[in-house]
Amino acid sequence: MTLPSSLLAQTILQACKAYGIKDVVISPGSRNAPLTLGFTNDPYFNTMSIVDERCAAFFGLGIAQQTKKPVALVCTSGSALLNYYPAVAEAFYSRIPLLVLSADRPPHLVGNGDGQTIHQSQIFHSHVCAENDLFLTDKIDDNLVNIKITNEVLTRCIEQKQPVHLNVPFDEPLYDTVNQYQIEFPIPSSGTPVKAFKVSEEIIRKWQTASKKLVLIGCLPPNSISDEMVELLASDPAVVVLTESTSNVHHPRFFPHIDQLISAFSESQKQDFQPQILLTLGGLVVSKKIKSLLRTYQPKEHWHIDPLEALDTYFSLTEHMACDPNLVLPQLYTGFKSVSSEYRHSMQELSNLSEISHQKYLMTIPFCDFKVFEILFKKLPVNLQLQIGNSSTIRYMQLFDTNSNNEVFCNRGTSGIDGSLSTAIGASKAASKHVLCVLGDLSFFYDSNALWQNYTPNNFRIIIINNRGGGIFRILSGPKNTVDFERYFETSHQLTAKHLAKMHGYKYYSASSSGSFTRQLSRLFKASSRPKILEVFTPRKLNDEVLLNYFKHLEL
Repeated sequence: MTLPSSLLAQTILQACKAYGIKDVVISPGSRNAPLTLGFTNDPYFNTMSIVDERCAAFFGLGIAQQTKKPVALVCTSGSALLNYYPAVAEAFYSRIPLLVLSADRPPHLVGNGDGQTIHQSQIFHSHVCAENDLFLTDKIDDNLVNIKITNEVLTRCIEQKQPVHLNVPFDEPLYDTVNQYQIEFPIPSSGTPVKAFKVSEEIIRKWQTASKKLVLIGCLPPNSISDEMVELLASDPAVVVLTESTSNVHHPRFFPHIDQLISAFSESQKQDFQPQILLTLGGLVVSKKIKSLLRTYQPKEHWHIDPLEALDTYFSLTEHMACDPNLVLPQLYTGFKSVSSEYRHSMQELSNLSEISHQKYLMTIPFCDFKVFEILFKKLPVNLQLQIGNSSTIRYMQLFDTNSNNEVFCNRGTSGIDGSLSTAIGASKAASKHVLCVLGDLSFFYDSNALWQNYTPNNFRIIIINNRGGGIFRILSGPKNTVDFERYFETSHQLTAKHLAKMHGYKYYSASSSGSFTRQLSRLFKASSRPKILEVFTPRKLNDEVLLNYFKHLEL
């Protein structure tokens, strides 16, 4: 086997093998040649080449999102590394493990005018859980410190489920090879054993005697919450469970349309909704309405269950249970006898009324963004994975039912539009289900270099909702009143994805009415030898009016 002669490169290769890191996304360059030669010549690794580093990082993030294992990102020195930052930040807040391997110039060249050289050390300092620089050496004994550093960093990556960064200096020659490894990497321990978690008797007492308990579930991978836990919550009349589309948690007694439900609340109903205990699970929450409501009508106690951290999103956090949520609920319900409560029953009555208003309103609206989502969620196949773009796209989705057999993912760590498409394509390479990416026009065009690679499965599908600009800014109250709104906020345009689809080998369809969209959807989901794009054109100036009137309609 052909191997790089560099001890540093060999250390990285051996470490990745020891920790079971197989997927490697490489962006072309020369300074990273020792790593590129090592990864691509070893059949253990699954290597992919993506030119655009920003797309490459989000592509790797999509793979890691699905496999729940670190993906290695390899780039050359200089500004190439900076392009990883959006995906690194997303991975940090979404708890997705990435191993960033940046090639660097030798230390004596950094800061002395050498080409393609920047200060790479600690460049992601605020958004990685571990980082370090390896030492340039050609002596096996001196390389022991690099083995120690690499071991520590990779251990953190796997335990914390967050990105890490190793900066790796290489000196010329960069392309020299040998036939066998010159170093050995120690086999890591099997990991930290799962610790038992004991819920205090006081917490159990408070839970069992409370008559108004609100459970709010944010972003979670599918199957994170056990069926037993779901049934325990569903059987308690004193519990209201609010779920987001990204929670991937479903039950007929849960409430999946948060904004639809609470938009109809009167002031007295908001007060009645105020919980004694707020129990939160999962990651970040999309709904701004529930954040505002719970910050105004704060619970007496807020408990968050998460193995690593608790965010005080509602400014009322009183308890952090640092464990897997599935360890807590069975203890809360040990010897449980339900208390008298109308909490869930009252919410169910309000939910039924708001759903009637929802359906009535949908019958009155013309073709627009809102209508697109209504049609889409009626026609979606089951056993599908949805990768949803940010901004207005994920917010519209929250207003409609998601089949429990369909998984939902969205980059809500930083809530940016910059890598939605790249993440979806990366996910489609690793997902067990067919993947549909639904996103807005700005998200698509901003990340259109995502199409420039050779790893997209033929069953991958994209729906672009093209309303000729940043539609979210028409929904927000402030921007529309500014000078030159259309240029600097909405960024209106006349672009279409048709030519990009042709250039990258996608089948392309378009629609601009309810009828044509329905017909094209049936074509979109048929089997094909190529991936497909369906671009839906909606009226630029009508969408905000329809959505804002929707929430007013719910208040009646």
